[in-house]
Amino acid sequence: MCLFVLKLIKGLFIMPSYSFDVVSDFDRQELVNVLDQVRRELKQRYDLKDSNTLIDVDETFLTITTASELTLQSVQDIIRQKSTKRNLSLKIFDFQTPESSAGNRVKQTVQLRKGLSQEIAKSLSKLIRDNLKRLSPSIQGDTLRVSGKSKDDLQDAIALLKSEEDNFELPLQYQNYR
Repeated sequence: MCLFVLKLIKGLFIMPSYSFDVVSDFDRQELVNVLDQVRRELKQRYDLKDSNTLIDVDETFLTITTASELTLQSVQDIIRQKSTKRNLSLKIFDFQTPESSAGNRVKQTVQLRKGLSQEIAKSLSKLIRDNLKRLSPSIQGDTLRVSGKSKDDLQDAIALLKSEEDNFELPLQYQNYR
């Protein structure tokens, strides 16, 4: 009987487990705001006013259609500038090679990076396992959940990932810290 009570008490006082999620995402509304600012600037700037530049937004990519390669470079610079001012990471933009379009126009597709790929999630997981043995990362779809028994260890993991963030082509965010 005493052994049973001891096991029951031991089971009630299990150390709490803490976790956080590593994701790669961006604020869609901020992207819409950036593109609205870019369109307004294209209408106002003297050198770009008559270029008939079109920017179409889809769920996973942008399409820029403009008059020439020179105006395309200017549009890219404006997108980068406005994104930086609105705290939108430049790593979400994957500018593809421009291609010729009808009527001597130039068309470029810009992929929008969102979510962790399996390769990146595996490399992040390996980085955490190699440096912080007490944590257990697990891949859950396009997120990476890191759990451990100490909040200090989790903060060390976030600091480690922030120090290595330049090695990845995606912006990383840390959510659901509990």
